[in-house]
Amino acid sequence: MNPPKYDKIEDMAMMTHLHEPAVLYNLKERYAAWMIYTYSGLFCVTVNPYKWLPVYNPEVVLAYRGKKRQEAPPHIFSISDNAYQFMLTDRENQSILITGESGAGKTVNTKRVIQYFATIAASGEKKKEDANPLLEAFGNAKTVRNDNSSRFVSYLLEKSRVTFQLKAERSYHIFYQIMSNKKPELIGFITQNAACLVSLNCSISYLVADKAAYLMGLNSADLLKALCYPRVKVGNEYVTKGQTVQQVNNSVGALAKAVYEKMFLWMVVRINQQLDTKQPRQYFIGVLDIFNSLEQLCINFTNEKLQQFFNHHMFVLEQEEYKKEGIEWEFIDFGMDLAACIELIEKPMGIFSILEEECMFPKATDTSFKNKLYDQHLGKSNNFQKPKPAKGKAEAHFSLVHYAGTVDYNISGWLDKNKDPLNETVVGLYQKSSMKTLALLFASTGGEAGQFCEIRIFIFLFNYSTRAMNIKHLFIYS
Repeated sequence: MNPPKYDKIEDMAMMTHLHEPAVLYNLKERYAAWMIYTYSGLFCVTVNPYKWLPVYNPEVVLAYRGKKRQEAPPHIFSISDNAYQFMLTDRENQSILITGESGAGKTVNTKRVIQYFATIAASGEKKKEDANPLLEAFGNAKTVRNDNSSRFVSYLLEKSRVTFQLKAERSYHIFYQIMSNKKPELIGFITQNAACLVSLNCSISYLVADKAAYLMGLNSADLLKALCYPRVKVGNEYVTKGQTVQQVNNSVGALAKAVYEKMFLWMVVRINQQLDTKQPRQYFIGVLDIFNSLEQLCINFTNEKLQQFFNHHMFVLEQEEYKKEGIEWEFIDFGMDLAACIELIEKPMGIFSILEEECMFPKATDTSFKNKLYDQHLGKSNNFQKPKPAKGKAEAHFSLVHYAGTVDYNISGWLDKNKDPLNETVVGLYQKSSMKTLALLFASTGGEAGQFCEIRIFIFLFNYSTRAMNIKHLFIYS
């Protein structure tokens, strides 16, 4: 038991006895007094109050501006200001990593960080804050644990949500907002672009070909023909190939997801253009907001990499201090604790490698993919397990032991998600659409289309390894 003077302490690293019961008790007591932010050494822990609190007003922003951490109560604004001041004084890029379970408040705190920077930087403040509702409309959705869950991370949009949602979950907010009959002008784009966004979203929702084609600026007969009898390349020639009902359904789903994904990326490009001040910039602050299927595995893998680097970097530094102070200590690389799970996912013959290999075989199925995973890893890696879902839980095909806990994964549709082939005949129709926005989204070169495609190509060639190295560099110098 800690002495009474440590009750509701602002920094839990200062406790005499630091263990799980003491941490939970302190967080509980502070939460009961609506003190939702608490420091734990270098970290700032927040407990989601699930209600509005008057702790983000403009007056509060100003109260934290230029203050050292010990000069004001724990707050996300303090973390933000410290990063801002370090960027100015040290003239180095900074990063803020916001992690936690779904519904923990990651997205809300990300918005508060942006609110703080927008206020103190005093450049395009309103534009920066106005961008949030738009990104949330197209990138957030209701999940089982969070009514406003972010489903995109560093340009990795969970596009499968457009055509499939788990029980008690929803698709993206924008579809329901359109049905609410709110004014599309609130999107903030010019009228023509706003109308195009609404039309494209509606076309994705329609099951009737005539209506979908009309909203996309296409001829319905041409659309039906392209879906049912696409032209495919055989050798050096193109032939017309009839499709089964399942093949047409898969094609429609892939096209709907492609339209939505390209629309989302186009919107991000437009927002960045609106926020561009044209002024030279030298340094930046990166704010990373982290989001069970293939997409979730990608996000969990990213979390593993970040946690591994953080453990290694922070604890190695601490142990270096022990050496300087002459403390006897056996060096431990805490980052290696997560290596087994990471290697299971990314190394040759790991999960990603086997998935890529299976996608190369025309007759490969979800079952053959699962069998290969079991043959390669079950009983050979402690981090790969056969799932034991509780009664009433969704079916799972394998389990991974992550640093934060064991996660069950259902691999249904993973091969299709990884390949996600597009009907090129329909893509050709999109490129000739009378709706300029749709034609732009699927164009390949020239003018504004060229600029969009360059950005899109850059985004998707920016693979996990490159991204991880850049994130590591930021944390080293933050």
